Amino acid sequence: MNQFVAISALALLLQACSRAPEPATPAPRSVPGTIAWIKPEGANIDPIFVKAKAANKPVFLYWGAVWCPPCNQIKATVFNRQDFIEHSKLFVPVYLDGDTAGAQKLGAQFKVRGYPTMILFRPDGTELTRLPGEVDAAKYVEVLGLGLASSSSVKESLATALSSGGSALTPAAWRLLAYYSWDQDEAQLVPQKERAMTLHKLAQACPPEQREAASRLALKAIVATAVDKTVLPDRDRALARTREILSDPALARENFDVLVNYGAEMLPALVSAGSDDRNNLLLAWNAALDKFAIDTTLSRADRLTAVAAKVALAKLALPKDAAPKLDAGLLTQVRDAATTADKATTNTYERQAVIPNAADLLSEAGLLDESDALLKAELPKAVSPYYHMLVLAANAKTRGDKAASLDWAERAWNESKGPATRLQWGSGYVNRLIELAPQDTARIEKAATGVLAELEAAPETFYERNRRGLEKMGRHLIAWSNKGQHAAIVKKLTAQLDGVCAKLPPQDETRVACAGVFKLRPTGVKA
Repeated sequence: MNQFVAISALALLLQACSRAPEPATPAPRSVPGTIAWIKPEGANIDPIFVKAKAANKPVFLYWGAVWCPPCNQIKATVFNRQDFIEHSKLFVPVYLDGDTAGAQKLGAQFKVRGYPTMILFRPDGTELTRLPGEVDAAKYVEVLGLGLASSSSVKESLATALSSGGSALTPAAWRLLAYYSWDQDEAQLVPQKERAMTLHKLAQACPPEQREAASRLALKAIVATAVDKTVLPDRDRALARTREILSDPALARENFDVLVNYGAEMLPALVSAGSDDRNNLLLAWNAALDKFAIDTTLSRADRLTAVAAKVALAKLALPKDAAPKLDAGLLTQVRDAATTADKATTNTYERQAVIPNAADLLSEAGLLDESDALLKAELPKAVSPYYHMLVLAANAKTRGDKAASLDWAERAWNESKGPATRLQWGSGYVNRLIELAPQDTARIEKAATGVLAELEAAPETFYERNRRGLEKMGRHLIAWSNKGQHAAIVKKLTAQLDGVCAKLPPQDETRVACAGVFKLRPTGVKA
């Protein structure tokens, strides 16, 4: 997912979607409905792998949700490409929607969190690679082809690269490592705390003649270090490498997604505030972003993201949480980008990704009224308008209008669809109430009671995103209780949830998970 759409909407409650590709140039002729998607029966995916093994075909697993903007973008711009459809004949395509029965349990089984996540498996169920949702569609299909043709998994290639050096791997193996979805690894290759150092080692080991793979690994290593807020092992070298990539049009274009999505994290890690190095690097970065913003070989969504990256870089110079004060030229660029995206995007599903991105771009530039107008106009025709309502709620919060923010968040929950989605939206609304209106005891109790009332007493309910959402809501309610006279309410909610937990199989791990939501009992409340 483009990073800037997450700033306001996901900060409200989602933290849900990953970056997604979209084709830059017109995609090959579409043949709708010709991918033979298979949907698992409940939480049991074993029969699918049995069939795949018998047919000696890899398995392609797509994990997404109806409301998710980048998921809809994938559907509108990747899954309908003829080259992707042709590739789908070589594997068993599995479609897993997060709201279907058993989906959250399967999500936990395969260690997936963000929507969409796409994994390629061998016929025997061994994971080959996690596909990068952040690249454009043509590159995505290329990487998919590399995965299908590979005799080694990314995990095996990683072990070889770290133990034997760069010469032991083929160019294709290096490209798969470089284009692995490191952001969605979920400790499948390396523990989170080792990811940045592993990427630095890979960048050093990658043969220089593999220019694209080497440059991408170098940038990914810098990103991982910046995100982890650790010190770059060789700052001067990292800075020189970044300058080299920015100054090379071909390398910059190949890595546009990294440069666009992580500029605001990378720049402070590479150069000190106020230094000449920082000013020069900022100029070079903005020059590259300006090229991306008018590059018609990039998609509308990617061009939007390039402008959003300029806004993020400009805001680095402002005090934290300060109101945006952008120059007139950048504000004009923001407005033009949002207007163009709105007028040019006609596909209903693609708009589910592009319009929230455009609205969030306007919001980040301080143009809240224009963001609201764009979103409200889209509500009657949106695939999942309740997602757009979260951005409206975030805009209202930014204005300081707590009442409007809560009303939009409540409406979004009321109109959301699907058990996992409703739990996510509902628990997020409860958390927002506690943050913005902790004195509104009746509204908080009513909302929390409503969320718990919709829980199905089935093990599948207490996995993955569902479990995390419930536990977070439980922590907020306990903290709220401990700060006020609300122990009786939390006691009542605890009893309500205990009634659900009691219906779960006695020896099932999910019964423990269910009971753990209010494990840290508020002061004065007995278990």
